[in-house]
Amino acid sequence: MPAAPQRQSWELTASSDDTGSAVDYLVRHTGISKGKLKDAMIKGAVWLQRGRGKRKRLRRATSALQAGDVLILHYDAELLARVPPTASRLWHCRDYSVWYKPPGLLAQGNEYGDHASLLRQAELADPLRKPVYLIHRLDREARGLMLIAHNQTAARHLSQMFQRQQVSKLYEVKVLGKPAEAQGEINQMLDGKAARTRYVLRTHDVASNTSVLDVEIDTGRTHQIRRHLEGLGHPVMGDPRYGRGNKTAEGLQLTALRLAFTCPLTNTAREFDLNHLRQD
Repeated sequence: MPAAPQRQSWELTASSDDTGSAVDYLVRHTGISKGKLKDAMIKGAVWLQRGRGKRKRLRRATSALQAGDVLILHYDAELLARVPPTASRLWHCRDYSVWYKPPGLLAQGNEYGDHASLLRQAELADPLRKPVYLIHRLDREARGLMLIAHNQTAARHLSQMFQRQQVSKLYEVKVLGKPAEAQGEINQMLDGKAARTRYVLRTHDVASNTSVLDVEIDTGRTHQIRRHLEGLGHPVMGDPRYGRGNKTAEGLQLTALRLAFTCPLTNTAREFDLNHLRQD
């Protein structure tokens, strides 16, 4: 007998006869146990569409249904079973906060859940449950500093700051081999869009044939640093996709080390360096 699929989706519309709780309704229509469904709801895998309202995650298993409600369940057994590493808040003010995202943690959730994401951890960490808005991204395998906004005004201004390339972003990257030039610039289009990566050689270890680079980017294309350095012939150590098989016990050796910008809300110069911040 073939194994049950690990990833499935349902979209169900409640009728006037469908009274009772959302979780009981889902048990009847999906065949998944109540315990697994409660877990999936808490972890953000169930969505509710009510009338013309905005679709939102439905986390309360006991929520009562109304006729016409649409329940969407995106069930991914592997994702729901994942135990994510824990992020750390390093600095905060009323409008935004700075976090350390460890490797293995998503920046944000997807339709199948959000418990394994920085954004959900930041939401749960605040006793006042302040809103959380993602400003920029960092690959799941990477580690380092990320900004999270706590109101729409801050989210808009900070996002525009990144879009206008008004943020200085420094990454520490360990690569295979030693670049021929001690510093350089890579201008190679990615996904049909301009992309520029600059690097400076910091150290080279002859025994392991690896180098540590300081890397800065103006644009933020998908996997930009990893793709550019692989194209240069010096893939990031531990990169599961572009690393040419160079594995490390520590995983991907790419760290978002520093963010510097002028705060668009207060006109104050801000610089956050992972080496100088401590968890609060």
